[in-house]
Amino acid sequence: MKYRRFGKTNLEIPVITCGGMRFQQSWNSDDPIEEEKQRNVEACVRRSLELGIHHFETARGYGTSEEQLGRILPDLPRSEIIVQTKVGPTEDPQQFVDNFEKSMNLLKLDYIDIFSIHGINDQQCLDFSMRCFERALMWKREGRVRHIGFATHGPTDIIIKTICTGAFESVNLHWHYIFQDNWQAIEEARQRDMGVYIISPNEKGGLLFKPSEKLAELTAPLHPMVFNGLFLLARPEVHSLSCGVSKPEDFDIHMETADRLHDAANLTAPIVQRLREAMVRALGEAWTDTWQEGLPEWHETPGGINIPWILRLRNLALAYDMVEFGKMRYNLLGNGGHWFPGNKADKLDKVDPEELQAALANSPHAAVIPEALAEAHALLVGEERKRLQRDDA
Repeated sequence: MKYRRFGKTNLEIPVITCGGMRFQQSWNSDDPIEEEKQRNVEACVRRSLELGIHHFETARGYGTSEEQLGRILPDLPRSEIIVQTKVGPTEDPQQFVDNFEKSMNLLKLDYIDIFSIHGINDQQCLDFSMRCFERALMWKREGRVRHIGFATHGPTDIIIKTICTGAFESVNLHWHYIFQDNWQAIEEARQRDMGVYIISPNEKGGLLFKPSEKLAELTAPLHPMVFNGLFLLARPEVHSLSCGVSKPEDFDIHMETADRLHDAANLTAPIVQRLREAMVRALGEAWTDTWQEGLPEWHETPGGINIPWILRLRNLALAYDMVEFGKMRYNLLGNGGHWFPGNKADKLDKVDPEELQAALANSPHAAVIPEALAEAHALLVGEERKRLQRDDA
């Protein structure tokens, strides 16, 4: 396993870490734990340690994950592991305190190495977080928390605003080959010597654990998960990837990423070129290079349509046959709250065309975007999804 200094925390963190969102038994934290499901979590943890992966990342919102980890973590050599959990901010700081205490009780640990405020996704979440931050500082002074970070699914401007508070030592955020918008936030974090931790590289990064045949062909000889991991870790500003596993053998492919890291740039460069060429063949060079220019945010668009993400999902479906991933994300729109905001393109028929064109005034593709949105809807619409719905159930 390879390790990197996790910013100002000075923790030596493995480049691949054990994310606790996929191996838990249930999204309902009150469900009784079944013996077989617990054995699987413990096998994952022990396999992780065998491979040199000593960072375990979970959250109050991950169903039974904290409780299941709490049944094995106290038996491990405490000074040799890094435990991270996350708790969402609340309007009433006392509720935040109560949730933290529940996490501590479930994990059965005296202290948390990295405690992250979970889901700073919009201005209100940031405001609530700063109200709750004094409690986190108190826990740090008491030795119950060693380092304080934050986790986000928010837009780049909110992430940068949160980083610039100077309050946090690390950030968990999305940045994947298919979604590189947050690079400016990563650079801002580097300037402040913060730990940078990439979340969901294999699910939100493209449902890469069950890729389309076309995507697999384009990234060959690397598996799409290995390509994406190497693409991310080729940047020294990125310190670790959260790789959630559902069974112990799922670690095997992630170890290939770690083993090939020394040659990441050379291995990924020709694949990046092939992916671009496939996008150009499917959508044209002008669209490929400029589709994102001048697009309004969802809250600036009539009907709250999330145009940037809908067009991104259409691109991926048409260029790489990533239809299953597109459906997973597209049908969350309208139900994702501040975690994945905005609406689907089914709202187009309720939108005044002139208002839509006004919102698209800065886009070089304003004339064709309504048709592209309608095409995306026809291609991707399906059963509505809820956040934290299992994809492998």
